[in-house]
Amino acid sequence: MPDAIYDLSGKRVWVAGHRGMVGSAIVRRLAQENCTVLTVDRREVDLTRQDQVESWLDKTRPDAIFLAAAKVGGILANDSYPADFLYDNMMMEANIIHGAHVVGVEKLLFLGSSCIYPKFANQPIVEEALLTGTLEPTNEWYAIAKIAGIKLCQAYRKQHGRDFISAMPTNVYGPGDNFDLKSSHVVPALLRKAHDARMSGSRSVTVWGTGTPRREFIHVDDCADACVHLMKVYSDAVHVNIGSGSDVTILELTELVCKVVGFEGNIVHDLSKPDGTPRKLMSAERLRGLGWYPRISLEDGLADAYQAFLDGNYAERVQGTAA
Repeated sequence: MPDAIYDLSGKRVWVAGHRGMVGSAIVRRLAQENCTVLTVDRREVDLTRQDQVESWLDKTRPDAIFLAAAKVGGILANDSYPADFLYDNMMMEANIIHGAHVVGVEKLLFLGSSCIYPKFANQPIVEEALLTGTLEPTNEWYAIAKIAGIKLCQAYRKQHGRDFISAMPTNVYGPGDNFDLKSSHVVPALLRKAHDARMSGSRSVTVWGTGTPRREFIHVDDCADACVHLMKVYSDAVHVNIGSGSDVTILELTELVCKVVGFEGNIVHDLSKPDGTPRKLMSAERLRGLGWYPRISLEDGLADAYQAFLDGNYAERVQGTAA
């Protein structure tokens, strides 16, 4: 592992977006560090309002910031509210990043999403693939906002010498996930389907398409650990992928989910539904070169996510702000 570039010990660290899945995991992870964690509720500070953000930053003076705040949602929400997803995310990013510069924050890590990459990028997707092709149209508004955040961090680094970095997680799952079948991503959706089927005594679970597309997943606690690692050891303009480095087919994922949930029925394929992109795997080489590796296996992570669902640690929503 490289020598530490930034020591969190004794620092005041603001986690923007502490109520979201990734933000709350970062708060949990920072409990292992000798630092003071700062949070603020959206009822106190509207992150889309520059005056409120700068006023709060001026009062609290954090040394470091994890920028995990975002307006999030599934395909339906992105398609239905494109202006909200573009405006709200760009405003939050711009206000926090600029405000961090104004008050002299020592270090900032901006969290993006793998949707920033071109729809047909070569696999595995390296960081340099950014802006080399067209985006997936169903979530391009969110993707464009996240790309703007990356570029804003790079701009403040170039013009003002600020130590602002960016990280792009792959598909994240775990405690705090969204289990609403109308708006959830594949892991919580499959867990919910398998659970409902087991509880109702159904003989089958239905998945979209052939089950052959391959996807990559990372547990939210691994993602948070990677973020803290990057905050400590990384300082450069290029964003860093946060991924597990391996992928599974949707069928393999469904089989693991059924095993974890205890559903013993059949898996039925709805071939009238699309498969989507055949493969989406991000390169983990840059992060591995910095000395970080995931610790939570997919099966163990799914079991943890399912237990969180059973405990009620989830959010049913069509869209929301992780602030």
